Amino acid sequence: MTPNHIKRIAICTGGGDAPGLNAVIRSVAIAAANRGWECYGIRDGFNGILFPERYSEDGVFRLTRKHVRNIGHLGGTMLGSTNKGNPLHFPIRMPDGSTREIDRSDEILEYFGKKEIDALVSVGGDGSLTIAHALHKKGLRVVGVPKTIDNDLDKTMTTFGFDTAVAFATECLDRLHSTAESHQRVMVVEVMGRYAGWIALHSGIAGNAHAILMPEIPFDLDKVVDCIRARDAEGRMHSVVLVAEGAVPMDGHHELLAPAEIGHAERLGGVGDRIAKVLEERTGKDTRVVVLGHLLRGGSPTAFDRLAAMRFGAAAVRALDEGLSGIMVALAFPNVDYIALEEVAGRMKGVPLDSDTVQTARDLGICLGD
Repeated sequence: MTPNHIKRIAICTGGGDAPGLNAVIRSVAIAAANRGWECYGIRDGFNGILFPERYSEDGVFRLTRKHVRNIGHLGGTMLGSTNKGNPLHFPIRMPDGSTREIDRSDEILEYFGKKEIDALVSVGGDGSLTIAHALHKKGLRVVGVPKTIDNDLDKTMTTFGFDTAVAFATECLDRLHSTAESHQRVMVVEVMGRYAGWIALHSGIAGNAHAILMPEIPFDLDKVVDCIRARDAEGRMHSVVLVAEGAVPMDGHHELLAPAEIGHAERLGGVGDRIAKVLEERTGKDTRVVVLGHLLRGGSPTAFDRLAAMRFGAAAVRALDEGLSGIMVALAFPNVDYIALEEVAGRMKGVPLDSDTVQTARDLGICLGD
């Protein structure tokens, strides 16, 4: 297929929501319309195709300029999203009550062929881009757009949603400092970050946290206790400890709310509560826990995330117009690059321990738990 043969494209959003998704949708729909292409939105990941009976209206619908008018500043995604029901490993219930996984990706290709949709823009994180890569290998024309507030996707300088999450977490830390100081308390603040500590590190430094615990550096609570006691000895009677949900002790494991099972990834959480109990016991200080959780996913995107999202959306359409497929658009200042999906599918970007941001934390005297 040559570039000028495109008549219809579709867009889907998968995985956890992130501020900036609506800006991407708007950018893709308008850039497509300006080329004379029709753009269709798939509801709730691929559920609009796999479960059409769930929707009173079409699970896949035409996205016109009217549909995307004035949505760029809104949080969430007008298409809906899901982190369940991976079409490559789709869980089904067997007659005996057991569950097994099947591959339903061919149903997606059949739908695209039936509806004469020429290409897909898949917006999501590692899981969504892995699915996109598989669909590309099966012959579907696909361009991926990186999305995650965790900023843990490889080969892109940043993902949209991350800046908004960091900005909100930093604002929360600013507020917690004053109440912690007023009561001479220890505040333990838990933020998202299952396997990468980008949010914790960036917001912790910007928000003047006194200790930052993240997955890349297994922590020793003795170090955190020493930090709190040293602050007390200097007359600074409050401390703020920021911890990523995936932080692990030197001799322990992730804190799980629910283990992984067929059709569901493991759910992390609870590390903040466990750390707070230990710190209160060992320092004798009144300790409180604040879990920011899904607050980091909501709300309007920052100007940076809006611009990044719109650049990604427009670049995805340009890539299709240039005849490309099997690539992800990636931010590499000052431009947006094209990266092969095979280079990013199944890979994660953690915080480099030799980065200047980590060194900045150490130079500022922030305890990293090691």
